[in-house]
Amino acid sequence: MTKWKAVIFGFILAVMVKSFFAQYEFVGLLIVGFITGYLAHDGAIGGMWNAAVAGALGTIVCAILFIIIATLGGSLFGIFGGLTGFTLSGITSITVIIGYLIYYAIVMGITGAFGGALASKK
Repeated sequence: MTKWKAVIFGFILAVMVKSFFAQYEFVGLLIVGFITGYLAHDGAIGGMWNAAVAGALGTIVCAILFIIIATLGGSLFGIFGGLTGFTLSGITSITVIIGYLIYYAIVMGITGAFGGALASKK
C-alpha cells in the first residue's frame, strides 16, 4: 500500500517547505501532498495514505533538525549550553512536535487523496 518512491519524494519536499518556505507552509504542504498522492497512482485512499506518511516523516526529520540546531548552537559554551536549554524545554516541546505530526499528516493527506483520485482516473 505504501509507495516508497512517492513517500520519499514527498518527504524531501515537505522538509524543504518547512526549512525554506516556512511563511508559505500551509500552501506548500497542500501542493506537496497533492504531488505525493499523484505520484502514488493508487486511488484516493492510497494517495491519502502515502501523503500522510510523507508528512509524518517530514515532521520527524524537521524535529530532529531542530534538536541538532538547538543542541549545537545554543550558547557560547557549545554543546553543553544548548543541551541544557533543550533539556529544560524538551518535555513541553514534545506536545508541539506531536501537534505538527498530526497537522502535516492531515493537510498532506487531504490533498494526497485528491491527487491519488486524479491519477487513478483514465
